Amino acid sequence: MCRSTRSRWGLIPHWCNDPTGGHKPINAKCETVRDLPSFRDAYRRRRCIVPVDGFFEWKAIKGQKAKQPYAIAMKDGAPFGIAGIWENWKDPSPGEWVRTFAIITTDAHELVADIHDRMPVILSRYDYLRWLGEEPDPRDLMRPFPTELMRIWPISTRVNKPENDDPSILDPIEVTTDAA
Repeated sequence: MCRSTRSRWGLIPHWCNDPTGGHKPINAKCETVRDLPSFRDAYRRRRCIVPVDGFFEWKAIKGQKAKQPYAIAMKDGAPFGIAGIWENWKDPSPGEWVRTFAIITTDAHELVADIHDRMPVILSRYDYLRWLGEEPDPRDLMRPFPTELMRIWPISTRVNKPENDDPSILDPIEVTTDAA
């Protein structure tokens, strides 16, 4: 049951006729993923787990132009799985199949809520097989992950540029606020 395939982030529904692939959402809300036409078929038949060792979120800071990025991960540094959905879409011009995916989001737990109101649905490793299984609607798995197992820390805005792809972008920084 463990397969690895190269996929593009930004779901293109299999029925999309737009030669550019259309809207390509990167996230699907757990509250609507079962019902919205763009996600419905993938949720019922093509769920996946996106393996990560952390994710980023940005907080708007009053009086500052740039948002402050934060890294969020497990306290023990272990990798984890984010609930996702995938699709195969046939690009009409070259006739090639493209696999795309989106992650599913839920309400943020206490750790992330100060930064953003949403966060990825993180699956317990004990729920992986159920998420990938034949059950058409494992909606009870789409909930905030336990706060006490995670950590969050501020990181440099270097993370905002893809060319800064090195481990130092995860180094914690001191957040300063300008006193007005």
